[in-house]
Amino acid sequence: MATAKKAPAKTAADKAAAPAKKRTPNAAFMKALTPSPALAAVVGSAPLPRTEIISKLWVYIKANNLQDAANKRNINADAKLKELFGKPQVSMFELAGLIGKHVS
Repeated sequence: MATAKKAPAKTAADKAAAPAKKRTPNAAFMKALTPSPALAAVVGSAPLPRTEIISKLWVYIKANNLQDAANKRNINADAKLKELFGKPQVSMFELAGLIGKHVS
């Protein structure tokens, strides 16, 4: 009974020899979007890419200590964020979806 031979496992030297692929950003994420007035109160009124909007939103959240103390994945909304989110607390996973309604 003949058995198939396995290909030899790649060593660290083989992996290092392979050229590294340069990661290219997705053009949709880099497109400058204009924030709504409610979002502009938090991140500014200049057109920004979606990634920058999320980054600036996290800077605001951390600066105002809005992460829930018991569960850091939840964000407690202050007056400005309540206008954006529409509810007093959101999960960090909901953040990008809620921001989508406030950019054009």
